[in-house]
Amino acid sequence: MSPRVATVPPVPEEAATGKVAAVYADIKRTKNIPFVPNIWRVLATNPDHLELMWTRLKALMHPEAVGRPSRLDPVTREAVALAVSATNGCAYCVNSHTAALMKLGLDAEAVGEVIAIAALFNSTNAVADGYQIEPDVLPPN
Repeated sequence: MSPRVATVPPVPEEAATGKVAAVYADIKRTKNIPFVPNIWRVLATNPDHLELMWTRLKALMHPEAVGRPSRLDPVTREAVALAVSATNGCAYCVNSHTAALMKLGLDAEAVGEVIAIAALFNSTNAVADGYQIEPDVLPPN
């Protein structure tokens, strides 16, 4: 018996058919990886949900794959994803986005800087929110 991956059994690559097999192939091609990560195999228990989540992630994290230019470079997109994942306490996502950042060339010190900035703004946001400080530095109209 293999170790538990999630609260529901993931759909193995070799058992994927139809929509699931197509999304699996697209994930591997788009991310340039040789396997389908656990999150996608678990989402595949509901093929429509898998397709919806993958389409959304692909459009935002890999816009070049859908022919859309992005104002944010891949490192920035992954850094935002890592910061949010750390803030939300998602160990799976922290590991995934750390690996993606390192694949894009960041070293451990740079990854630590992303996490430190996220932690800094978690605390300054809590202070500003706790004091209910009126915004005085505003974006231009």
